[in-house]
Amino acid sequence: MTEPVIRTKLYGFTLLNHPRYNKGTAFTEEERDAFDLHGLLPPHVGTLAEQIARRQRAFDAYETGIEKYSFMRDLQDINETLFYALLLSDVKKFMPIVYTPTVGEGCQRFSEIWRKPRGLFLSYPNQARIEKILSHKRYDNVRAIVVSDGERILGLGDQGAGGMGIPIGKMALYTALGGIHHENCLPVLLDVGTDNEERLENPIYIGWRHKRVRGLEYDEFVETFVRAVERRWPHVLLQWEDFAGTNAARLLAKYRDRLCTFNDDIQGTAAVVLATLLAAMKASGASLPEQRIGILGFGSAGIGIANLLVKALQDEGLTEQEARGRIYAMGRPGLLVEGAEGIHPEQMEYVRPAKDVAGWKVGDAKKIGLEEVVRNAKVTVLIGVAAKAGMFTEDAIRAMAKNAERPVIFPLSNPTSKCEATPEDLLKWTDGKALIGTGSPFEPVHFKGREFCIDQTNNSYVFPGLALGIVASRARRVSAAMIMTAARALAQLSPVEKDRKASLLPPIAEARRLSRVIAAAVARQAVAEGLSDLKDGDVEAAVGANVWEPRYVRYERES
Repeated sequence: MTEPVIRTKLYGFTLLNHPRYNKGTAFTEEERDAFDLHGLLPPHVGTLAEQIARRQRAFDAYETGIEKYSFMRDLQDINETLFYALLLSDVKKFMPIVYTPTVGEGCQRFSEIWRKPRGLFLSYPNQARIEKILSHKRYDNVRAIVVSDGERILGLGDQGAGGMGIPIGKMALYTALGGIHHENCLPVLLDVGTDNEERLENPIYIGWRHKRVRGLEYDEFVETFVRAVERRWPHVLLQWEDFAGTNAARLLAKYRDRLCTFNDDIQGTAAVVLATLLAAMKASGASLPEQRIGILGFGSAGIGIANLLVKALQDEGLTEQEARGRIYAMGRPGLLVEGAEGIHPEQMEYVRPAKDVAGWKVGDAKKIGLEEVVRNAKVTVLIGVAAKAGMFTEDAIRAMAKNAERPVIFPLSNPTSKCEATPEDLLKWTDGKALIGTGSPFEPVHFKGREFCIDQTNNSYVFPGLALGIVASRARRVSAAMIMTAARALAQLSPVEKDRKASLLPPIAEARRLSRVIAAAVARQAVAEGLSDLKDGDVEAAVGANVWEPRYVRYERES
């Protein structure tokens, strides 16, 4: 195989300040001669391994999460190859810093730590310039975009321009966990203002100081962006991220048949939940159709989870009506039931008829709380996406423990401060019986002489592989079947397939291997549906050809 070579006209100080091409002390003597680097670098010629060790030591010297997050962001803006090599050297260690939960604080304090351009800030006043901004040749190789408007960052709400931390973090995982080359990835923040008074009053806030644009003006701005993307990159993958509930579902519905696009909050969350739930069924020896599933928090994420679970239940032989009957949808006030207040149109398919709860023992039939739902419906699976800590109460969880031998409990809200319950409490309240998955990482829990490892039921298990499969196959659309395929592929990789006492999900350190398996399954599904021109026999090679490894290669200077 021919050794890869990078040919570039950059040299000297400009080359060292280009994060994509900078190798720091790893430039060879020959490269230092060719690119006028002598004197700009210390004399020692290092290796990538030495640089990783040096950066690990520097990282470990910081005490707080936000200091470590800022360090990693700076490294990404200095030397991308080293950044990804460091991240992959210990995924378990670095993921909670570059992604959840620390990225939440990174978004809140984004204006403090922003130093160098990364991605694109497309602000409302620059609407007429969007097409020109996207046209620059530096974006010629873009194949995947993550875009947010910053309105619903994790469980922290509107962060305005600070929401850019999420597209940057997601794209970093496209590369680190999925292997998609970083030059193919573009983070985008649609800055339409913010309703966060703390941001607007902050003298160092970097965003557009204006109340959030809504209604027709907002829709026209998003449409301008989408049209410009379509013209610039006809085959690009566009991922919507952290839009507020109504906009998240509405924009996905509007553009899903027009673009190759998906919403990770809606579809990625649903896929990882289904995969982990299928693994839990294997671990408990139960079947999915037997379960009575409570979902607390019924915005776009909750609805997305419910929709995918209904399809999975139908695959198990239930009718659509029977499948929907297994889902107990709850907003913060309680069960979505006929006559209850605050029900939104998009939730209507999961609203219970009043006759369904007529025989229940409740205080108020129009305001049925979590504990009442668990006791009366005999809930065996409880999923939380309510973004409010403490929503899974002790009484409700103790009641769940009476409904199933191995109750399945997923408090998924991020960051950790928004988690519906801690794994320690869940194990204590269920006497160690619960099968638990959390959105943010938690340390193992020691209970009654046993160590319980807590599975992080996070989208990062799914979206990098899903994106890799889409990019590798050049899929024209993202179908519901492709999302389902990603979920089932992950479920089949669960350690419980070989040992029912094992963890529900593989170690996140294996993410690159998992992503390639998921990507191949997704690409084959795209081919089967006629959404890709790839041939089934070429899928593995196409996936492999799109996986980039963070290592240094030889440089040659172009005249």
